[in-house]
Amino acid sequence: MSPRRNRPRRDDTAHLDTDRVRQGVASVQQWRDGDWQVRGITGGASVKTYRCPGCDQEIRPGVAHVVAWPADGRGDLTDRRHWHSGCWRARDRRGPNLQRGRGAPRHG
Repeated sequence: MSPRRNRPRRDDTAHLDTDRVRQGVASVQQWRDGDWQVRGITGGASVKTYRCPGCDQEIRPGVAHVVAWPADGRGDLTDRRHWHSGCWRARDRRGPNLQRGRGAPRHG
């Protein structure tokens, strides 16, 4: 009887597409405001700072997040938005993000 092989074979992982692994696989999600192409970005693939439209906070390099753009084909690369994953999932439950100055009243 031969010993059991506990290590994965190297040729099993050779066929992986490194771009798809790094950038994630896009999927179409349906929301109240239409269909959206959504792609998850891993922390290792995130190299720039983005501003999340859901919370208006920065998404720092190295933070996993999602990229979304309209799935109807009417947009271009400038229509892509980078969102915190939690902000994207909660976007139907949030009101519009209002930008207020420091002297503005908090309520009303």
